[in-house]
Amino acid sequence: MKNKTKAVLQLNGRYEVQIEKMAHEGQGIGKIDDLTVFVEGAVPKEKCQIEIVKVKKDYAIGQVIKILAPSPYRKVPQCINADKCGGCNLQHMTYEAQLLFKTSKVKDSLKRIGHIDAEVLDTIGMQQPWHYRNKSQYPVAKQGNSTVMGFYKKRSHDIVDLENCLIQHPVSDKVMQIIKKWLRRYDISIYDELKHEGLIRHVMVRIGYKSREVMAALIANGKEIPHTDDLIKMLQCGIPGFKSLILNINTKKTNVIMGEKNVTLYGSPYICDYIGDIKFRLSPLSFFQVNPIQAEVLYNKVLEYAAITQDEIVLDLYCGTGTITLFLAQKAKKAYGIELVSQAVADARLNAKINGINNAEFIEGAAEAVLPKMAEEGIKPDIIVVDPPRRGCDEKTLKTITKISPKKIIYVSCNPATLARDLRYLEDRGYKTQKAQPIDMFPQTSHVETVCLMSRK
Repeated sequence: MKNKTKAVLQLNGRYEVQIEKMAHEGQGIGKIDDLTVFVEGAVPKEKCQIEIVKVKKDYAIGQVIKILAPSPYRKVPQCINADKCGGCNLQHMTYEAQLLFKTSKVKDSLKRIGHIDAEVLDTIGMQQPWHYRNKSQYPVAKQGNSTVMGFYKKRSHDIVDLENCLIQHPVSDKVMQIIKKWLRRYDISIYDELKHEGLIRHVMVRIGYKSREVMAALIANGKEIPHTDDLIKMLQCGIPGFKSLILNINTKKTNVIMGEKNVTLYGSPYICDYIGDIKFRLSPLSFFQVNPIQAEVLYNKVLEYAAITQDEIVLDLYCGTGTITLFLAQKAKKAYGIELVSQAVADARLNAKINGINNAEFIEGAAEAVLPKMAEEGIKPDIIVVDPPRRGCDEKTLKTITKISPKKIIYVSCNPATLARDLRYLEDRGYKTQKAQPIDMFPQTSHVETVCLMSRK
């Protein structure tokens, strides 16, 4: 039998392609002869005319020119900037299709990368998958003589100037509009990232979903900002619940948004909010789930899988400001949280004190360093919860977890690929993945959170 030869596609050439499935980042996937083509903005079960924008040896990338036969999963985006802004890449799909895609993404990663045979449940979505974000970070720039604020265009540092965003809390939009008006009125100096000159770099807005408290932060390449008294008056008049205006100083030549030092220009250095019945104090640098509605769903799923009894010890790795740890502590004999960032540990201890939770202890340090010391001291957790960053767990951490050998491991992940890799490591060392529950924390985007239950064999 002759081997099929892959098609040779012409750059800027136009072709017809049937979209079969979706890539993990949300592009449609089709084939021209035997060559895989990734198509931005295409949806499974539709036929498109596309233009090839990149050709590689084993694949090509195309963009949609015309929909020849639309998919039943296609819809008109609600946002007029959906095709420009890089924030939401799935608005052209029905929400039902987004959830199916996210379930498939987790299943595919576990099977293909981790060779994991476990039940993957249907993704838990939102009743109202809009206006869910409680934290907004808007880059600011000069375009010509005008100050613009919004979000970056896809794969660029050019800013789409926005008046509103359908996934941000509506109050965030109002704060953004007021600050933009103030910046333009007083012609406040704007940061130029190429020259490393100018003042205002970003604006951050934080909303207490349940408390209704509002914080705004000006991220600046300097220690003083003119005319802030007028900005405070504008926010007081226009924003009910306005509680805090912060100057965050970031003078480094970096893509990192927030600096390390905060100066309170008005009101309180923090706001408060709740997940379930637990109250959290939030400073500008505090980590807190940006979708508090789904965060409660996620934390309750962790509790369900952990099935903690009152005589059990629980350990929460990468605990941040203690959100999951405090949920676990309500059921456990003792809950430990480990976190590398000192400010997050301070916030976690304060959050425990605010809520009168006395059986939660927070330890500052890297998980791979702290875990062995705890084992040496005879602290043996029955259940370990891990919620690592996108890169997943350090191998030393996983190795130490298997040495401690808890009855259960609950793995919370924002990256199905590193989740699958780490589950494989744990399965090869005495654990079995029982089930995985995807949760849609970020509707209209390709991101998905997953809670996995593992039990010792």
